[in-house]
Formats: sequence, C-alpha cells, structure tokens
Amino acid sequence: MHRDSLLALLDSHTPFDDTEMQMLDRFRGFVASQPQCFERSLLAGHVTGSAWILDANSAQVLLLHHRKLNRWLQPGGHCDGDSDVLRVALREAREETGIERLAPVSSQIFDVDIHWIPQRGAVPGHYHYDARFLLRAAQGEVLRHNHESKGALWMPLDDAAKLGEASLRRMAIKAGSFSSCAVRYGPD
Repeated sequence: MHRDSLLALLDSHTPFDDTEMQMLDRFRGFVASQPQCFERSLLAGHVTGSAWILDANSAQVLLLHHRKLNRWLQPGGHCDGDSDVLRVALREAREETGIERLAPVSSQIFDVDIHWIPQRGAVPGHYHYDARFLLRAAQGEVLRHNHESKGALWMPLDDAAKLGEASLRRMAIKAGSFSSCAVRYGPD
C-alpha cells in the first residue's frame, strides 16, 4: 500500500506536546482511511510536505511570507500523488527558496500539523495534513523566493519562537536541540 511508508513514519514520530499528539492521532487516522490522501483533489483534505530549514550553523530558520495566506511560514506544498513526503518537502523547499544544497537532518518526521486552508475561488476550504522535515542548508547558499511568496528571510530561532503561530513556536523550540547534528549534502 502506498500509504505504508507514511504510516510507519507517523508511528515512529514522538510528539512534542499534547496538541501535537492529538494532531498525530488524527493524521494517522486520516491517512489510514483515505486511499487518495496524497491527491489535492481530495476535497476533505490532503497530505502536504514541508521543510523547517536551518542555516549551516543551525542558528536561524528560513521563513517565507506566503502570498495567499499573508503569513510567515516554512516552505512546503502539495504531494500531488507522491507518497514520499520527504521528497515532496525537499522539492518544495528548493522550488520556493532557490536553495539547491539542502540536506535532511533526519529522514524521520520532525513535526506534524493539521491546519485549515480557507476557500479561494472555486477551491473549497480544506485541511492540510502537513508532515514536516528538518533540513539544513549548506554554507553559502543564496536565498531567492519565487512567485508564491512576498518575501523570504533567515530568522533567528529565538525570534521564530516568539511568532504568533503555535506550530512555528513549537518547531523553533524543537530545532534548538539539533545544532550539532551532522548532515550530508548529496543526491536525495
């Protein structure tokens, strides 16, 4: 089954707090019950992959000012049928930031979140079941944002922890413990 690898990743994820635990349980149930969970055509919601990108020194995180949602968020996007959610997170991160040399700190899920996306035009409101991965950018990479965002910046983790978004605070706090992890920048 194409959902087995994601279900295994969800089963091995240790949530940060009760809020993430509740989302993890709901996420598991959604993936287990929805064979089309990787397709954005599933109107109830769909799985997305995103990246919490640290700089080479693990002191800052890369955030994008999302054009449609008008909020600072991590890069990420729709799976569009791809059940390898880490691959989706890497693809979306590269497309949205212009950074090519990105490496996963771990192949395990870093964070899970479920959030509501309001209706836009003909697309009804729906949920994103977001699997997030911790990535690190290589030293010297140049940041460029694409048309999907109004801007991009490297923000100190302490400042990201003070933002209004609960999930950004949670990831900033979690990321503080990964500063010494070695990564390999190579083919996915």
